[in-house]
Amino acid sequence: MKADEKNIRPIWFDNDSETVKIIDQRLLPHEFVITDLSTADDVIMAIKEMYVRGAPLIGVTGAYGVYLAAVHSKTEDELIRECERLKAARPTAVNLVWGVDKVLSEVLKKENVSERIDTARKEAAVIAEFEAENCRKIGEYGVSLIEAISRKKHGKPVNLLTHCNAGWLACIEYGTATAPMYAAYEKGIDIHVWVDETRPLNQGARLTAWELGRHGIQHTVITDNAGGHLMQHGMVDMVIVGTDRTTYTGDVANKIGTYLKALAAKDNNIPFYVALPSTTFDWTLRDGLAEIPIEERDPDEVRYIQGADHTSPLKACGQEISPDEIKYVQNSEQHTIRSVLVPPENSPAANYAFDVTPARLVTGFITERGSCKATEEEIKRLFPD
Repeated sequence: MKADEKNIRPIWFDNDSETVKIIDQRLLPHEFVITDLSTADDVIMAIKEMYVRGAPLIGVTGAYGVYLAAVHSKTEDELIRECERLKAARPTAVNLVWGVDKVLSEVLKKENVSERIDTARKEAAVIAEFEAENCRKIGEYGVSLIEAISRKKHGKPVNLLTHCNAGWLACIEYGTATAPMYAAYEKGIDIHVWVDETRPLNQGARLTAWELGRHGIQHTVITDNAGGHLMQHGMVDMVIVGTDRTTYTGDVANKIGTYLKALAAKDNNIPFYVALPSTTFDWTLRDGLAEIPIEERDPDEVRYIQGADHTSPLKACGQEISPDEIKYVQNSEQHTIRSVLVPPENSPAANYAFDVTPARLVTGFITERGSCKATEEEIKRLFPD
């Protein structure tokens, strides 16, 4: 996809060294920074601290991490230990374990270090292309659902709502929830997207809005709690979200707040679709509410909020600011990225990163093999293997 008129992915190999490059997504949309990952520790840090995020991208990053681990591991046992550490970096996204295990299984078939390194690099690249192609197909299958709504509305704009960021930044190309949106836009279908801000880290307001805007798709950023109001007043035609882990019975773990959107959609008879590649299904879990681990992150992500300070670089909030604090210049205007405390300093906070939407609230899934209902029977029909 394009960023600043250049074709770019959120992760790629540096061909000149044993380095993996990523977009530091913590700083978007106000700073576009590329970060180098040189060791398994770098990869673990990038996943934990959300330099990279989104189930497919986390899986691919884990696969690249196996390559870096292979470069620096002296023995097979050391490599296996590093891969166990990679898999433990974030607990909810099932793609991470899948990506690491898939590369490691091929690497362990090789006898010497050089063969293992070469195999890890090739397998990681294969996984990246596999996920990109999955997302392209999700777009192909999902666009028909948007087309059907457009026909019923006689060409009037189709209003979509999405939560968090399930775009190309969270994947490799196209995204999951955004793939049908991009496909619809390319086919000339008139669409508009309501973009949930998605507290506490505002992945919707920061990342989804950034993506859609650069692609030319009409969108509006809304507060997380505005979706129900819009649905009640006929301003949403369809909800499309992504997922970090989905059981084979249809329960969906996604960014916190997704469950509330599903409830509102159900109450207002609005279709609620989840877009995902097969790699995000967890074929070992049946009861999502009881069995999917829900990550609890640093409460400071709730207590503090980050953004670009547009005030004078020499005086903001009554304090003098040195030129060294100014992080970038954009459109001839100086900005500073700041974090500010919102609640009382001594108030405790809780930061549950995901929730589980029961299958009964999901209209259907959009996958690389087509669409299906959120039932065990339908999922296994689409994925008998």
